Parts: sequence; structure tokens; C-alpha cells
Amino acid sequence: MSSDHRGINHRLSVAPMLDWTDRHCRYFHRLISPEIVLYTEMLTTGALLNSDRTDLLAYDQSEHPVVIQLGGSNPEDLAVCAKMAEEAGFDEVNINIGCPSDRVQSGRFGACLMREPELVAECVEKMRQTVTIPVTLKTRIGVDNDADYDFFKRFVSINRDAGCETFIVHARKALLKGLSPKQNRNIPPLQYHFPEQIKTDFPDLTIVVNGGIDTVQKAQNHLQYADGVMIGRAFWNAPWLIRDMHNTLGFKPLQTNRDDILSAYQDYCVHMMDQGLSLHWLIRPILGLFHGFSGSRKWKSYLVTQAPKRKNDIRVLSEARSIVDYVS
Repeated sequence: MSSDHRGINHRLSVAPMLDWTDRHCRYFHRLISPEIVLYTEMLTTGALLNSDRTDLLAYDQSEHPVVIQLGGSNPEDLAVCAKMAEEAGFDEVNINIGCPSDRVQSGRFGACLMREPELVAECVEKMRQTVTIPVTLKTRIGVDNDADYDFFKRFVSINRDAGCETFIVHARKALLKGLSPKQNRNIPPLQYHFPEQIKTDFPDLTIVVNGGIDTVQKAQNHLQYADGVMIGRAFWNAPWLIRDMHNTLGFKPLQTNRDDILSAYQDYCVHMMDQGLSLHWLIRPILGLFHGFSGSRKWKSYLVTQAPKRKNDIRVLSEARSIVDYVS
């Protein structure tokens, strides 16, 4: 039942970020751009197989196209979880081969799997036999001392032969000893020539570049050779950058402003609070909405201090908005 790529446009996407890109964050990002590709946080096969998967697989229909990211290394378990994802309606399933945390290493998944390309290929093949949605990989360029181009090329080649057509490349190696996950996002130098050369060597593949892309100009530069760019923390810190990139990178221009988006998200918050959710958990994605404007810091401070106290009071958002010097 393996399939060809279904044509998700990977030109612009939000990186999967653990503890950040939950369903509320994704809903908010979808309000800003109807076309950007959204990713879940990494979900481990153990979590999906051994706990209440209903909440883990929950998303709003507006989120499409939305990709689920899985963490694991057992082909059978990954195939079962991929089937769950397909039945839940996700558009694509991505395997995390990039996370460098100790917890991930001890579970034998994430970046350490770059040293086991044949095992990853077995996972890809098993999943592709089980589902019809595309199976993709998010990788680093190497790990520790295994980080020359030949190492990376061999990993890509083996998994291309297994049927993976899309590689999202965080253009840094992972250092598995001595660095925290946060340090691994910044300290190993970016080496964009790796994904650029991979695209040259495998022009049939979809290559998406990740890491250090925080301006429209940088995104445009990478799109000279790559099929797409993926942005993480820059979108979290300043989510309106999503709109700036959407309107600059070849999508249909959008006219809505920050107040339009805030109003729509406010309606969503009311709906979520009616289901018992605290406002405290809903304000996190919008903290950077007015990044760069006078009053932005006070906006954040008001939200993070008031939302936990007034868990069901939507007026917190309009009160915080009145602090910001922004005219729509």
C-alpha cells in the first residue's frame, strides 16, 4: 500500500517543537497562514501505544495540512502508530532522527539513529507498507565525529532507496555528549552546504532546510536551491514572521492584520474554555504576536500574570491588547 507523495507543499513549515507546537499553537499559526505546513510535537511510540491516544492525536480540522512527528525505532511499533495517525486524518507522518536529548538516546531514537541508517530504512519501509500517507524524515547532518558529507549522503541514499521522498535537514550535526538540547540548537555550526549538495546529488528528493532561518531574506536565499524551509523558534518568538514569509514566498497574499487574528483566536479560547481548559494554557502561542511594538513586553507580562489567576476570563486578552501601541 505504499504511495507516491501526495503533494503537500513543503515550501514553508513550522518546526515540531516539544512542549510548544501543541494543538492550540497550531490553531493560532493556521489563523495566520492557511497554507503553511504544521507539525505536531514529537510523539513517542510508547506514549501512543501505552496511554490515552485520543488526546495525543487531537487536532482541529482547520489545521490541515498537518503532519504528525513520531519518535521511535521499532519498525512494527512505528507502523502501528503511523496507522493510528492515518486513521486520525493526519496528512503525513514524519520520523524524528534529529533530537539529541539524553532521554531520546536512552530510548534509541532521535539523532543517534543517524548511525543506524539501515534500521531507519526498515522503519520507513514498514510504515510505507502500512499506510498510504507519505512517510518523511527529519534529520541532522551527522552526530559527533560521524559528520562528514559522505556519512550524511549514505544515510540519505539508504533511506531514499527505502522509499522516503522528503528529508527535512537541520543543517547542524548533533553532539550527543556534553551539550543540552538547547545548546545543540545553537553551538554546532550551521553547514548549509550539506542540504544544498544533497539536493544536487538527489534532485528527485524534496529537501527542506531547517536551522538558523529567522528572516525573509534568509528563507529566500535557501529557496534558491531547496524545496522548502522550516522555521522553529523564530516563529515562536515572533509569529507574525509567518505572515511576512507567507506574503513573500509565493503564496497568495493575505490582508488580515494582528487584531483580526487575535479576535479569531479569542473566539477559539472561549470555545476551549467552555470545554474546561484554562486560559493559562491558551495564551502561550500569542505572547509574541506584537513583537517589535511598543508595549509588547508589558503585553506578555500581563498575560502571563493574569491568565493563571483568571482562568476563565477572556477579558484578559482585550485588557492586555490595550497596553500595546499597535494600530491595525
